[in-house]
Amino acid sequence: MQENETRSRSSLRGLIMLNMVLLTLLATVTFGSKADAQARQRGDYAMVAGGANGTNASVVYVVDTVNHQMIAVTYDQNGKTIAGVGARNLVRDAAQVATGGRRN
Repeated sequence: MQENETRSRSSLRGLIMLNMVLLTLLATVTFGSKADAQARQRGDYAMVAGGANGTNASVVYVVDTVNHQMIAVTYDQNGKTIAGVGARNLVRDAAQVATGGRRN
């Protein structure tokens, strides 16, 4: 009987130690530094359909108002795919307008 109690106490100690190690690992992962991919804030998007110079296809402009970026996409009817037309950094564009088109 004494042997079973000793064995169960050592098993209990082992489980407690394992839980402490796992809890420490979880805290390290949770409160550690952010990955670069997570540095970008969640966006708030607005979409507007319109045209573009040099094409008859309709273009959808998607603006991320939080990160100040815009992309333009069009839908290819034949290939049934969305094709990117272009992307702009709105902060950089606004700075160029403010400086009269000169690059910094």
